[in-house]
Amino acid sequence: MDLYKKGWIYRGEFIINWDPAARTALSDIEVIHKDVEGAFYHMNYMLEDGSRDLEVATTRPETMFGDVAVAVNPEDPRYKDLIGKNVILPIANKLIPIVGDEHADPEFGTGVVKITPAHDQTTSWSVNVTTCHKSTL
Repeated sequence: MDLYKKGWIYRGEFIINWDPAARTALSDIEVIHKDVEGAFYHMNYMLEDGSRDLEVATTRPETMFGDVAVAVNPEDPRYKDLIGKNVILPIANKLIPIVGDEHADPEFGTGVVKITPAHDQTTSWSVNVTTCHKSTL
């Protein structure tokens, strides 16, 4: 508790490294990271009005139930007119907003990024996007 009061440690909603054998959390420097070749899975998120869908390419389709938004680059002519509208989250049939964010790379995948907070350390910008667009979400 003393370290918390001094500001040396903090509590937040972030993914952690869990060691199931030791039954404890590990810091990033204690983990031996290993890149594994994955695949892109393509899913369609239908616009709320049913006029078209947005194709999302992801390596983590199992996280879709935690999606709170999809992001597109506001400069991307394919999607900029959709910012502020909603799509239907597949299977869950839940409405989630389309937000504009410069971190969405129009050249990577389909240019549409699912925003699923706290599921991937390598895309910490999704947490930042969630924070920046809190009023929309």
